[in-house]
Amino acid sequence: MIFTLEEMKTTCHWAGYWKQPEQPQTILYNILNCNNDRLTNNKHLIRYENNKMMPHKCHHDQRRVVYLENPEGTRRAVSNVLVKTIHFMKSLPSFNQLPVEDQLSLLKDCWAPLFSLGMAQEQTVFQVKDVPQDGMLKRILLNNQETHDGNGSQPTLAEVYRLRTCLTRLWALDLSPKEYAYLKGAVLFNPDVLGLSTTEIVDSLQQEAYTALRDVVLTLHPGDLDRFSRILLMTSALQTISKSLITELFFRPVIGQADMFDLLSEMLCNRKEYS
Repeated sequence: MIFTLEEMKTTCHWAGYWKQPEQPQTILYNILNCNNDRLTNNKHLIRYENNKMMPHKCHHDQRRVVYLENPEGTRRAVSNVLVKTIHFMKSLPSFNQLPVEDQLSLLKDCWAPLFSLGMAQEQTVFQVKDVPQDGMLKRILLNNQETHDGNGSQPTLAEVYRLRTCLTRLWALDLSPKEYAYLKGAVLFNPDVLGLSTTEIVDSLQQEAYTALRDVVLTLHPGDLDRFSRILLMTSALQTISKSLITELFFRPVIGQADMFDLLSEMLCNRKEYS
């Protein structure tokens, strides 16, 4: 069943900022949101002007492994973004009406770009440092408990630069809450995901989101004829942000050996028996 655009607006509050979601009873939520009350005291983490782009590096330097400069504060901020990202998906009646298998397929495909959009909307900034070479060697030799999903890669300067470039370009667009909401809808409902049993419905929902986004852009920026195209280009750029980068840079030291997608699935489904 395809829900109308008005139903989607009313249910998930697309016209404004998200309400604080109810706390899902999952390991990931509980781990990431410990001491979350102190999040409001970290104003410096969510100010656009504090985000400093890294200087140009040679190819060799771009492959340097990096880690967070302020891990505690940054992880509280990004954990808040992650919870809001899952809440956004769960708030859409049209998404909830899809088969569970299709919901999980869309989650697996889109969680990284949706998370990146959330970081941009919340103006979440972060700084990184190079991992000391002797420290990295020591961790390898000691078989550190921090394992890696995907291809097992550690976050590099080049990957971080790519993410921060996307964030900076999104901030330059100065998207309104409505524009962010409809762009998220277009990213979420991707009919090209393999294995979907409701491809036609997902395609229709994506087209609704694109149409709504275009209408909002024309209403808010009638003199900027290229704005819609520039926003669409960002959807392609967001696809270059790897799940591995986000997992390893922001969440791996917190979730340990757990698989990120498994934990996100639990957050989405909110199964009470998970402990």
